[in-house]
Amino acid sequence: MKAMQIHRLAPLAENPAPLRLAELPEPEPGPDELLIRVARCGVCHTELDEIEGRTPPPHLPVIPGHQVVGHVERTGQAVSGWQVGQRVGVAWIASACGVCEFCRSGRENLCPDFRATGRDVDGGYAEFIRVRADFAHLIPSGLSDSEAAPLLCAGAVGYRALKLCNLQDGQALGLMGFGGSNHLVLQIARQRYPTSPILVFSRNPQEREFARSLGAAWAGAIDDLPPHALDAIIDTTPVWRPDLEALKRLKPGGRLVINNIRKEEADKEILLTLDYATHLWMEKEIKSVANVTRADVREFLVLAASLDIQPEFQEYPLSEANQALLELRQGKIRGSKVLVVAE
Repeated sequence: MKAMQIHRLAPLAENPAPLRLAELPEPEPGPDELLIRVARCGVCHTELDEIEGRTPPPHLPVIPGHQVVGHVERTGQAVSGWQVGQRVGVAWIASACGVCEFCRSGRENLCPDFRATGRDVDGGYAEFIRVRADFAHLIPSGLSDSEAAPLLCAGAVGYRALKLCNLQDGQALGLMGFGGSNHLVLQIARQRYPTSPILVFSRNPQEREFARSLGAAWAGAIDDLPPHALDAIIDTTPVWRPDLEALKRLKPGGRLVINNIRKEEADKEILLTLDYATHLWMEKEIKSVANVTRADVREFLVLAASLDIQPEFQEYPLSEANQALLELRQGKIRGSKVLVVAE
């Protein structure tokens, strides 16, 4: 099978084509696994975090990619409930232990044995992928393959971030950054909280215009002053400065939800300017988002299909995965990027 692999870790500035196209044997499913013929795989900023060493894979080479849509090709001997030909999705969560305190309480995303698709095990930048059958997700009809792929991570983790905001209808929501995840969060929030104003902060004028076209009540630059303070803000940017700006724009008792696997180190000195009275006083909260659970993915897929959530995406052939990642690093984003592996 054809696959794109990470062979070494380095900043994209030093290694602008970090993935190598390889010809590999078709994998065999284990007893409790599905073998999936990949149709689409979304491109995520987390792939940059892996390649640049912020969340490094435990071994190399590895096939990245964790927003996978395809069809069941074969099933393991112990698998039940799945049929050859069914359309299936694979998300960031590849497995968890199932017995620790976090798994038992429905927080498998915090499991110490959490394993990630495309980092700890091979992912979907390939013609085939293996997945534990109990960590696969049925894709609802009505969603195309390219529409479904971003929902498996950008959508699902955005949905988790929105839940962590504890927002009530009528309260104001801010979105810092407007890429693959927050453009989906805006669509969900508009329908779940119809009287809540949604304000978008982005350094990119095109992204701000895109946000307005999707119904944002206001859109401005990261350091612009919005028309009013916010009850909650979701930050998806890879750097620290937007978080300090967000904290200044929260109401008393407001919550900042940081939706990143890792933050980049380039501007970490900005944290030294954090001022208690300006940024944290008046019972403001900071909450991080860690991974997703299977429930997040499955709830969001059903919700997205029922609410007719429309991901914006650009398609690239598998062989152009490096180009998609480079454009992501350069901030050339409108919605999500999706690799076309097979029709």
